[in-house]
Amino acid sequence: MAEILKERGFDGTDKLRASCPGFKCNPHVEGCCCRRLLYNQPDFVDIKSNLELACGIRGYEVLFLPKFHCELNFIEQCWGYAKRMYRQFPPNSSEAVLEQNMLKALDAVPLASMRKFATRSLRFMDAYRKGLCGKQAAYAVKRYRGHRTLPLSLFEDLNTLN
Repeated sequence: MAEILKERGFDGTDKLRASCPGFKCNPHVEGCCCRRLLYNQPDFVDIKSNLELACGIRGYEVLFLPKFHCELNFIEQCWGYAKRMYRQFPPNSSEAVLEQNMLKALDAVPLASMRKFATRSLRFMDAYRKGLCGKQAAYAVKRYRGHRTLPLSLFEDLNTLN
């Protein structure tokens, strides 16, 4: 990496470490390691991943969603529904039967449920946009089910609860 950075006109890269310990770079230091310098170069930043390239060839666009936020990503709720359906099938050791059961479980997720999961995710997004914390957002999403966005009276209701 240091050699590539030298070729790009960076001086003193032979004194930099290859990467920060645990790949945890200081966000306030731009030149902390060779990896960070290289990854911030325009031709590295603008490169699409193999997944994006493969999907682009087939006419699909890849949308990367936040990790570990199942309430913001409705596909996680669909997976949960499918896993619940999969567990209802009898246990089997045949790989072909397991794959067939998995496909049946995925097909068993109704479109209406997918729409409900998407609406629920939109409500969580709206709650976080309005500045609510996790517990408040969960309460608001459960309490107000009639609309895609949460009402402005929500803050008055939360104040009366506290």
